[in-house]
Amino acid sequence: MSKIVVSSVGMTLDDEVKPTRRLLGIGSILHFANDGDVIWGSGINGKVASGDIPARQLDIRAVRGPKTAARLRDMGMSVPDVFGDPALLVPRLFKDRFVPTPNRDYVIVPNLHDLPLVTDQTRLVSPLWGWNRCIEEILSAKFVIASSLHGLILAEAFGVPARYLRLSETESTFKYDDYAQGTGRASLDPVRSVEEALGEGPHPAISFDADALIAAFPFDLWRR
Repeated sequence: MSKIVVSSVGMTLDDEVKPTRRLLGIGSILHFANDGDVIWGSGINGKVASGDIPARQLDIRAVRGPKTAARLRDMGMSVPDVFGDPALLVPRLFKDRFVPTPNRDYVIVPNLHDLPLVTDQTRLVSPLWGWNRCIEEILSAKFVIASSLHGLILAEAFGVPARYLRLSETESTFKYDDYAQGTGRASLDPVRSVEEALGEGPHPAISFDADALIAAFPFDLWRR
């Protein structure tokens, strides 16, 4: 999704530029960052301690949410108050391509680590499918139940009601709450079963400033 979104904002990754820089977008990937990297919407992985993030000098334009911002500021970095996972921009960037067609009551979108736990589900949307197919399947549902963070993000970006399903303890809750706080909620209270999700219903709708996130995009990296 990072490559797809970055390439759709208006720049191509095949353009020749000078000097070469590295851009980190979607994902809990800041422990892979090196000094001098540009950050646009990515976040900290809650399973990784701050001391295990080697970079100390990052060019940060936006991060996924306030929890990531707080951790980076504690490390002495300057972080703007621009929040949001760039996958939230997919409806805007592909406004003529994907259209909600809610003809199923719900679908289940597992995190990759949780996939073996739900292979018996008939309403499964596999994270191994292509990005476009996953979006089409999500938009075919009236309700999305997901342990995949980007299953939740893409559903909520398109206005499809969604609920966080916690199937295992493999993933830290950090990234889910980071995303929630970057979209106007305190946290994403999880449910433990499909039945509980259907009973509890969706999370509150997101509040998100798409213009601010797009304005923070590092267009300057493409200027020769």
